Amino acid sequence: MNFLKKSIVLTMIAFGLFSSKKTNAQDWPNLAKYQEANMQLAETENMGNRVVFMGNSITEGWSNANPDFFKENPYINRGIGGQTTPQMLLRFKQDVIDLKPKIVVILAGTNDIAGNTGPMTLEQIRDNILGMVQLAEANDIVPVVCSVLPAYDYPWRPGLAPNVKIPALNELLKAMARAQNIPYLDYFAAMTDERNGLPKALTTDEVHLTKAGYNELEKQVQPLLAQLQK
Repeated sequence: MNFLKKSIVLTMIAFGLFSSKKTNAQDWPNLAKYQEANMQLAETENMGNRVVFMGNSITEGWSNANPDFFKENPYINRGIGGQTTPQMLLRFKQDVIDLKPKIVVILAGTNDIAGNTGPMTLEQIRDNILGMVQLAEANDIVPVVCSVLPAYDYPWRPGLAPNVKIPALNELLKAMARAQNIPYLDYFAAMTDERNGLPKALTTDEVHLTKAGYNELEKQVQPLLAQLQK
């Protein structure tokens, strides 16, 4: 493997875009990732106040940036790097419903725009998130739909204009949340800059977050969760 090819593969691994065809075919939604942790969690006492955070690498990285956020609260991180909404929809029963949370916080859609698992329209992304919302409500779980975070461009797939598509998707998500009468958490409005991207202080690469970026997420989500827990 030459140096350029090796660099590309390493970049794809970092963003959750590379896996063997065999693994991808056997477990496309990556049900195996949290299967054992879910079984262990099922054996612990559920006080009826669990919150599951469903998402991609932005959610997954939260536990590394601030592990106390999850350790000191009844919060469960079920983010998987690189994932798109159809993958999350497939694992929603195992990684959310079966854990019997009171609330699920859904932050998804940016990898769909990036085309991680193929072409997706904004309406298809919205509909997949709506599918998760409907599954949650059918199981007495309060869904919180989050706006997609700002991204000026994707370093692993440049030129797709996420700074234009993400605001348009967020309008669809906001309207969907209003129609379903469920909470909508507008991270985008609190975190965007004049480019419809993330400010440098909040991001490592125009997509993923610094510690300061996660602090902003916590600042936005904690009051809403406290209100819903009442």
